[in-house]
Amino acid sequence: MLHGFYPLSETIVTSTPLILSGLSVALAFRSGLFNIGAQGQFIFGAIGASYVGFHYNFSPVLHVTIAILVGVLFGGLFGGLVGLLKAKTGAHEVIVTIMLNYVAALFILWLLKTTVFLREGRQDPLAPEVNPSARLPKLLGENLRIHAGIFIALFAAGFVWWLLNKSTLGFKFRAVGANANAARSAGISIPFVTTTTMFICGGLAGLGGAVHLLGTEHALAAGIAGSLGFDAITVALLGQATPIGTVFGAFLFGALQTGGRTLLSNTGTSPDIVQVIQALIVLFIAAPALMKSIFRIKKSFADKSMTAKGWNG
Repeated sequence: MLHGFYPLSETIVTSTPLILSGLSVALAFRSGLFNIGAQGQFIFGAIGASYVGFHYNFSPVLHVTIAILVGVLFGGLFGGLVGLLKAKTGAHEVIVTIMLNYVAALFILWLLKTTVFLREGRQDPLAPEVNPSARLPKLLGENLRIHAGIFIALFAAGFVWWLLNKSTLGFKFRAVGANANAARSAGISIPFVTTTTMFICGGLAGLGGAVHLLGTEHALAAGIAGSLGFDAITVALLGQATPIGTVFGAFLFGALQTGGRTLLSNTGTSPDIVQVIQALIVLFIAAPALMKSIFRIKKSFADKSMTAKGWNG
């Protein structure tokens, strides 16, 4: 009976970290920032959750909670560093986050070769599995991978919606994102907003890494993030940088990726077709705004031409 739920289960499992990483990018967009660093923040969140997960033994609820909070903190600090550098030195967040993605990728490779993280008896970079008490509970038994992380992801989406639309801090985020100069004139501290935004964005991506590790992978590996951090950018764009849109965008991409794996196993069709479909979706979503910009430019040129002809008499 549960076999029929397998595709849906895999879609939700794939979508869960995409929702959280996508929210980290979407929130930055709404604040006028471009968070390319979700990949690195995701990795650091997974590192923190992994260490707490295999190094300590607590009661199940407490263990999961602490591991997740440490993952959020690790991701938040890694993201907050970007905001701090931008606020204090003016360093562009795109450049800094791209560089820090490489730092995270190389750091996890080094970390997995240390005696603290390298699994006993293994030479390849693989950490010990987290203790059972630190794992997120499965929702439909051991045969399906769907776990409680989906509820955490949906709760995070609700939190981001509330933060942006119902809180004073969220109003400051939106004000700076809409017009930083006007926000500054209104007395809003741009450095504070920048640093706080990137800390929260990093925490969301770190939460994605922690949930993915504790719910799906159970052991830290060098490729734990895959391309999730970069797919999150596409998901956020597809969702128009809104929490609800990001959730639906993540489910769409999760379904496509699950379908791609099924096609490969059943028919041998290359999963690259999924990448093509995803690119086309983004293109068509972006096309209306692009065409409006093009026609606006053409209209501007036409108005200038008419003005020039009028002056020439």
